[in-house]
Amino acid sequence: MEISTVTIPVSDQETALAFYTGPLGMGVRTDNPFPMGRWLTVAPEGGTTTLLLASWFPEMAPIGGLILTAPDLDDLAGRLKSAGTTADGPTDAPWGRQLLFQDPFGNGYVVSQG
Repeated sequence: MEISTVTIPVSDQETALAFYTGPLGMGVRTDNPFPMGRWLTVAPEGGTTTLLLASWFPEMAPIGGLILTAPDLDDLAGRLKSAGTTADGPTDAPWGRQLLFQDPFGNGYVVSQG
């Protein structure tokens, strides 16, 4: 068994698409009509797990604590800040370097250096 898709609640799929493919550098995996809107997934290059940017769950609270890995946290922090996103870090912790940020919809992420 493996995790194939994680649902990320968003209120606007176009804004989400611009954020996840822009400063985060992910690619579109699927963008298809769906009975409840649009089935829009993104993933990092070479990644096997996709993020479903779902706008049809208005009652779904933002997620928190999803952990990503990036090779250069300083570069990522710069891209996030250039896009107007508040990023905390990178900071050094006993378990390694990390960066914290929220997407435009309040979903919280931790990015570890990898």
